[in-house]
Amino acid sequence: MFEGFEEVDVATTDTTIHGRRGGDGPPVLLLHGMPETHLMWHRVAPRLAERFTVVATDLRGFGDSGKPPSTPDHAPYSMRQVAREQVEVMRLLGYDRFAVVGHDRGARCAYRMALDHPDTVTRLAVLDIVPTGDAFGRADMDFSLGFWLWSFLAAPEPVPERLVGQAPEVIVDYMLDSLSEVPDAFPTAVRAEYVAKLSPADTIHAICEQYRAAAGLDYQHDEADRGHRRIQCPVLALWSHAGPVASWYEPLEVWRGWADQVDGGPVAAGHFLPEEAPDETARQLLAFLA
Repeated sequence: MFEGFEEVDVATTDTTIHGRRGGDGPPVLLLHGMPETHLMWHRVAPRLAERFTVVATDLRGFGDSGKPPSTPDHAPYSMRQVAREQVEVMRLLGYDRFAVVGHDRGARCAYRMALDHPDTVTRLAVLDIVPTGDAFGRADMDFSLGFWLWSFLAAPEPVPERLVGQAPEVIVDYMLDSLSEVPDAFPTAVRAEYVAKLSPADTIHAICEQYRAAAGLDYQHDEADRGHRRIQCPVLALWSHAGPVASWYEPLEVWRGWADQVDGGPVAAGHFLPEEAPDETARQLLAFLA
């Protein structure tokens, strides 16, 4: 699925980050969402690699990347730390400045990276999210019922770990099926790979730690930055035409609260834009990154 790409395992300060690299040209980092790995870019990365050097990684805690120990405040799994680590990965691969494209959890890492490392991120594309601070700050009954996984996975240890560990395929299938609109977007082999990578106990715990950090430190970091720091680079925001982001928010208005240069719009797909609408996603990204 990644013909011409090499596998890379980069030893960082705290752990090892796994991914793939291919193509030639200006560097672009692709960051995946939940419940996926870097595999989610298999339909988009090769197209971008025709013009760019593409690096697609597994976030810490996911896939074949390391799962370092956490702390009581969940800081090792905050997006501030996850973003810092991805910057380190790119630097170790030889890229001091690069564009970043993130979907779902990866998009949360990506915008935090742009805020914390403005001299590093040249362009930012965020797929089907609004910032964590806005999501929690505007939460209502629709959010509570629609995004119940946020609360469930952030519940105190070991409740979500034990429950997810009994049937990880239930979480994967629920998310892929309930949040998508294209039935054949996830081939059997891809779906099976997502289940396999989500199943280990240390992965489940790491993912829960990331959601716990989102409800604490990530929200606090966003609120501390609100009105004080802005994203300096151009931003492309894409979202599902019929999903929660479209229904609950005015996405461009929200992102313009964080950045001066924002463009984008809805895509005719469900939540998983790179897998459900790879042609349109690649077209938009190629135009933006160019």
